[in-house]
Amino acid sequence: MEKTSVISFSDTPLSDTKRRLSDLPDRFVEGDPHHSTQMCFESPDGALIARTWTSTPGKWHAFTDCDEFCMILEGHVRLIDEDGNAKTHKAGDAFLIPNGLRGY
Repeated sequence: MEKTSVISFSDTPLSDTKRRLSDLPDRFVEGDPHHSTQMCFESPDGALIARTWTSTPGKWHAFTDCDEFCMILEGHVRLIDEDGNAKTHKAGDAFLIPNGLRGY
């Protein structure tokens, strides 16, 4: 039986990636957003991942390939769906971006 342990987000991440979103023209819309992602956990089958993510200001097309639970630790984010409905989330807020959401 494999040993199970609690995953701490303060431990050294499994990976740490940085990218400039303007390098992804199919996603980039405006500004100069830079993203940093620290992978904290990935299940053996890849079905569940846990990571921290930061971004500088900008606008880009939303991900559409998974459900994404988010909790804002600092700063804020404004999500805009394809119909133009906007919702701002700030530090302390938690929300789910459902797979297939189209917007920014």
